[in-house]
Amino acid sequence: MENKNENNKQNQSNASLVQNNQPAKNEKTMNQSAEKKTVLDEDQRVKVLSPSMLVFKRFIRNKLAIIGSFIIVGMFLFAFVGGVVSPYGESQVFMGYETMSKEYASVTKNKEFRYTTADGKNFPSAVKAEVILAVSSGKSEFTSMGKVYALTKEGENLYRISLMDKYATATMIRGIADVKAVDGKKLSEEVKNGFLAAIDAKETSFTVDGVTYQVSNQGKEYSLGVLDDVALASHKIFDAYDAATKLSIEFKIQAEKAFNEGKTSFEVEGVTYYIEPEGSSGTIYYNENGNKVNYAQLSDFVVAPIGNDVFLDVEFKSLIQQAINDGETSVTQTDAEGNEIVYKIERKNEQYTVKADSATQLIRIYEKPSKEHWLGTDGNGMDIMTRLMYGGRISLMIGFIVVSIQTFLGVVLGGIAGYFGKWVDNLIMRIVDIFYCIPSMPLIIILGSVMDSLKASPQVRIYSLMAIMGLLGWPGIARMVRGQILSLREQEFMTATEAMGISIPRRIFRHLIPNVIPQLIVMATMGLGSIILTESTLSFLGIGVRFPFASWGNIITSVSNVHVMTNYWFVWIPAGICILLTVLAFNFIGDGLRDAFDPKMKR
Repeated sequence: MENKNENNKQNQSNASLVQNNQPAKNEKTMNQSAEKKTVLDEDQRVKVLSPSMLVFKRFIRNKLAIIGSFIIVGMFLFAFVGGVVSPYGESQVFMGYETMSKEYASVTKNKEFRYTTADGKNFPSAVKAEVILAVSSGKSEFTSMGKVYALTKEGENLYRISLMDKYATATMIRGIADVKAVDGKKLSEEVKNGFLAAIDAKETSFTVDGVTYQVSNQGKEYSLGVLDDVALASHKIFDAYDAATKLSIEFKIQAEKAFNEGKTSFEVEGVTYYIEPEGSSGTIYYNENGNKVNYAQLSDFVVAPIGNDVFLDVEFKSLIQQAINDGETSVTQTDAEGNEIVYKIERKNEQYTVKADSATQLIRIYEKPSKEHWLGTDGNGMDIMTRLMYGGRISLMIGFIVVSIQTFLGVVLGGIAGYFGKWVDNLIMRIVDIFYCIPSMPLIIILGSVMDSLKASPQVRIYSLMAIMGLLGWPGIARMVRGQILSLREQEFMTATEAMGISIPRRIFRHLIPNVIPQLIVMATMGLGSIILTESTLSFLGIGVRFPFASWGNIITSVSNVHVMTNYWFVWIPAGICILLTVLAFNFIGDGLRDAFDPKMKR
């Protein structure tokens, strides 16, 4: 009895314990159920997400792919929006003024004949060469270009050159002159007697009826003619104080003769001129109402301006000549505005160069980064930041267009080969093999050389580059599309499309190709970086995008100059960073899309 009572007590105790533990067990079961609801595995999640949303969620989990997406978006904004916002143009050249020492004039001590042509006369260069030969051989006349010229010596290194209208010749035979008239000329007795008298008196000219006849001789041969001055040959240089003044031949002859003879004055056409000698130079002036008026400068120096638009006045030439004679290396002159200009004189052999500091308009090449130009300027004086923006447009545009061409050709030919198979597949695959064997780089180089010889415009070069890269890059896509369609065409949904009588093009492009789009997206994205690199390489080699259009590749061309590469980093490093970031971003995106479309690679 006692044992029975003890058993009953124990059972009652166990029952009460079970009742006390039941709420705790129910609470644990409810927590486990809630945890199962909140933590779903991958299979349960697939049941509630669409395929596109599933791909998107897998893609955004890839941090590198997201970074790449942000970089590409930034590059597009930089290239396409930045070019619109930028205040500068793609090919805008920036100019600036800088004070620099420039060659202003050249000075040479004259040691050869300088010619002065008479008004209205023609004095060809061929005659000048004959003058030098006649002077060196001591002749008083010479023939050039079918005309007879008389050479009259007026002083040391001073010759009057006249065109002779010959009337007669005379030959001395045993002291008797045999005079003969030139064909077509009539010789009067007065002129003949004057000719003979001049020969006997050894005179060089005589006058009959107001006409002066010139007599010249070479040995026993004498010539008679009327002279018409055409030029003057002299070693002296004349500079008029007034640029509009034209110095006549007679004035120069009389001035030089008076200077050489040490005279202080001479007269020409009723005007008396005076000479103030200064060593080998002299100032010629005349008096007007008791006032001294400078007229011309005579010297041995040729002072010529370097630029055609510069007029050197006589005061400047006289100042430079005096400095050279005194052995000075610099002189100072005050201009019309009262500014003092320092001219430096440098001697190079027998020639002097006069330099002056002046504000010169220059192209602002290789300027360092500043507020005005954030990345500085390049070797053409263009803003590098703006060139990078427009260069990004070209590089990205070429990449997307080439990929579009490759994808289109690859999808069409690969789809046809995969669907029809047999001989169609064989034919297209052999074409693919042929294109694989074509060396693309040499072909593009040859095409660039042809366009250079044809002087093709930069636009044509860009279109040709995109076309050739697109036509050579489709075989890889065609192979991939063919392989996918070969595995899809035997599935049940294709049997159903055939049973429904859907046309072949619709079966290929409406039902088969959409199943290949994920792979196409991955290949196109990863191929963009390779195409941008290829374009940059070709532009760097000079056979891609040409000036004035910019691309990241031709911006880096300046690296071929070692001086630029080592001293102007801001010219080529930004473009290199743009290429690096863009290609890297496309590779990140390609990897992310590949993992998103094919999650098995992550498992």
